[in-house]
Amino acid sequence: MIGILGTVLLASVLQATPCEKLQSLSIPHTTITSAQVVPEGPFTPPGPGFGKPSPKAPAPIPAHCRVTMVLKPTSDSNINAELWMPVENWNGKLLATGNGGWAGAIQGYGDMQIALRSGYATVATDTGHSAADGPMGNFALGHPEKVVDFAYRAVHDMTVQSKRIIAAFYEKPLQYSYFKGCSTGGRQAVMAAQRYPGDFDGIIGGALANRHIHMHTSSIASSVRLSRRPEEAISEAKAKMVSQAVMDKCDTLKEGFLNNPRQCEFDFTALLCKGEDNDSCITQAQLRTVEEFYGGLKNSKDELIFSGQSLSSPLPALESTDEAPNAFLMDTVRILGFQDADYDWRTFDLDRDMPIIDAAAGFVDAVDPDLRAFKAHGGKLLLYHGWNDFGIPPENTIYYYESVLKEMGEDQADWMRLFMVPGMGHCSGGDGPYSFDTLGTLEKWREENTPPDQIMGSNPQSGLTRPLCPFPQYAEYDGTGDLKDAENWKCREP
Repeated sequence: MIGILGTVLLASVLQATPCEKLQSLSIPHTTITSAQVVPEGPFTPPGPGFGKPSPKAPAPIPAHCRVTMVLKPTSDSNINAELWMPVENWNGKLLATGNGGWAGAIQGYGDMQIALRSGYATVATDTGHSAADGPMGNFALGHPEKVVDFAYRAVHDMTVQSKRIIAAFYEKPLQYSYFKGCSTGGRQAVMAAQRYPGDFDGIIGGALANRHIHMHTSSIASSVRLSRRPEEAISEAKAKMVSQAVMDKCDTLKEGFLNNPRQCEFDFTALLCKGEDNDSCITQAQLRTVEEFYGGLKNSKDELIFSGQSLSSPLPALESTDEAPNAFLMDTVRILGFQDADYDWRTFDLDRDMPIIDAAAGFVDAVDPDLRAFKAHGGKLLLYHGWNDFGIPPENTIYYYESVLKEMGEDQADWMRLFMVPGMGHCSGGDGPYSFDTLGTLEKWREENTPPDQIMGSNPQSGLTRPLCPFPQYAEYDGTGDLKDAENWKCREP
């Protein structure tokens, strides 16, 4: 049995190579720009655009070896990455963290702080571009290799090179490597499982933006349609009316959110005007917009381009305008799709242009349902999505999950599970039980072979607690007691 003195001695001899000497390490197409020990203390972001400390990760953070590096797998690549390695009490694991939106900065500092406190080495990347390359998707104009870096290469190369640095720094070998990401990080999560099944032993993917190309293009298609057909627009008053009608029927427990939106069906034709148009009804033209919002966008062949929203998401005002769509979305079409900064959005045609955009940049989407290699590697995939996510429809993550089952067989629960979170917004927040431990759950699953039959969720603001159940199971109220008490809820099959 190792006593306290022995533990201290072990901690003090973990390093095979001193931190500062790592800068001279020779690694293919990688330049280590700095390697220095950062003493225990509060975390300060390195500069504007590099993210902010997470409110869930209060100071201080442990002393660590901070390594910054630039990866250049091609002559046009410029991938920045940052690796933190605890100088004492390393747990033998690596946690890679993901990005959001168009990335362009190291955004995972919140998760990195939490990981470091738990003994992890941890790493994140800007995916190969920064503000200097232009806003949103402008980095991709004339730079096809940067698109590849953004799509998948940056996370993979960052992980491979980090493992080499870890092997040089510590005397004991790396035991487990994990990935955690939400939104764009959710796309990165399933992309890693698809393209590089040996990179990670376990992956956490939330609110999958895995259909980046189709998600953004479908939004542009809807905006263009409304600009051409103003009679199909939805006013704020009508949007509120529709949303309230859905909640009046579906929120049977009067919680202010839907515990399981799939338990409720709503016939929007019931809201059609029976007389003159007014704010308490919708017209036949407006019905199309409402049904598309909840049912998803389809092309003229009735093929689904992108999933619709769940009934738990309120309908927003959808106005007709001649203004160009949001650049955040538009850059996928004009830059990734057409490589044209002056692309005229008014000329967009879904049937004609979607195949062109797919051919140019479809590889950005992580949609391959064949995860047999990741499963064979022993990998565990933990997916989650908030039912009230307005940013990315929760049905999109369900769509991918079910595509894997269709490809690989219905029973994949030994290595892949999806947890839908009532009342949770995009990646976090909301009125539901949005606080839950995905990393601890993944550790027990991968390292102790304990599959998660449920994950306990809570809401720090309201005190609500509720079990999160592996989809298609959902938590059901037993009919008595406090709705906010998890003891009164049990996982059940639909």
